[in-house]
Amino acid sequence: MLGNKKTPTPSQSFGITLRECRKNAGLTQEELALEAGIERNYVSLIELGRNQPTITMIFKLAKALNIKPSKLMTLTESKLKLF
Repeated sequence: MLGNKKTPTPSQSFGITLRECRKNAGLTQEELALEAGIERNYVSLIELGRNQPTITMIFKLAKALNIKPSKLMTLTESKLKLF
C-alpha cells in the first residue's frame, strides 16, 4: 500500500460505481430504487458499501440503469485495480 490511501473494498468499489452510473443516468436513489423494484435505503446502503447486492440484484440494478451487468462489474474491477 502506498501512502495513506486505502484500496477500497469490492463492496465500496461497487457502491462508488453504482453511484456514478446512477448519476450518469440522471436518476435519484429513489428513482433507481423504483425502477429496480427495491427500497431506496437499500440503494443508499449499497452505494455506501455497507450492503452487498446479490447477483439477482446486480441484474435488476443494471436493467434499471439500462446497462449490462457486466459493465457494472468491469467498472468496479477498474476501481480495484485487480486485473
